[in-house]
Amino acid sequence: MSDNDGQRFDRLPATAAERSVEGRASREEVIDYFEDRFGIASETFADYTFWEKGAGKIWIYAGEAPTPIEIEAIGMTCLRTRQEHWKPTTDFAQRFGQYATDCVIELDREQARAFAAGEDQDLEWWDGDWGYLIAAHELAGDLKPLGIGLYVHGELRSMVPKGRQRDI
Repeated sequence: MSDNDGQRFDRLPATAAERSVEGRASREEVIDYFEDRFGIASETFADYTFWEKGAGKIWIYAGEAPTPIEIEAIGMTCLRTRQEHWKPTTDFAQRFGQYATDCVIELDREQARAFAAGEDQDLEWWDGDWGYLIAAHELAGDLKPLGIGLYVHGELRSMVPKGRQRDI
């Protein structure tokens, strides 16, 4: 097995059987995760490639590029995988959350404001899965994804990065 190089992007292997870097997720595993956890159809990602830079920082890119590639960024970060529980990014939730059918928690106006400000809140009424959820709020008749939250023990923890938190 080869080593992970944190200074370059490597395309994820299509399947685990094609893995050449120990611990690296495969395209199939990433797509399965998004489909199993959030109900996002695998076809949603047909025109996207997935890349790793560093240990477990997965990027999604709409297009093709040579691999490996030594650049600062390609597409957007979408997932952190080399930890106990995979964690989607706020960018991913805001871009692809509209396609989610599972693990989406709909917040009312005040809850959405608190979430966007980075506040944790008690939400005992949620009867879905624990773990990472897509927090959403209805706006102009459509459910709009706000970002990723972590729901445990009746509490929704906002995962909105400090630099992106807003008082709205």
